Amino acid sequence: MWDEQFEALLRRHLSLLPPGDELTADTNLREFGLDSMGAVELLSALEAGYSVQFDEEALVLDTFTTPGALWSALSTARPAP
Repeated sequence: MWDEQFEALLRRHLSLLPPGDELTADTNLREFGLDSMGAVELLSALEAGYSVQFDEEALVLDTFTTPGALWSALSTARPAP
């Protein structure tokens, strides 16, 4: 699915997610505390942490609805190995 760095960054922005709860690809991020300001902060943290820049197409609310959608956008932004 995704790497530990992604999950750690994501969890820091989910204030309503208990530490032991599992994050799945379909977890609704808004239900666990990700608001619009948190999404901007998370975007910045992901860009800095992965040395990428998201395309404008990825800068929509749908990208920040689930971990799966966000990881997909991040994977698209990352250069191929």
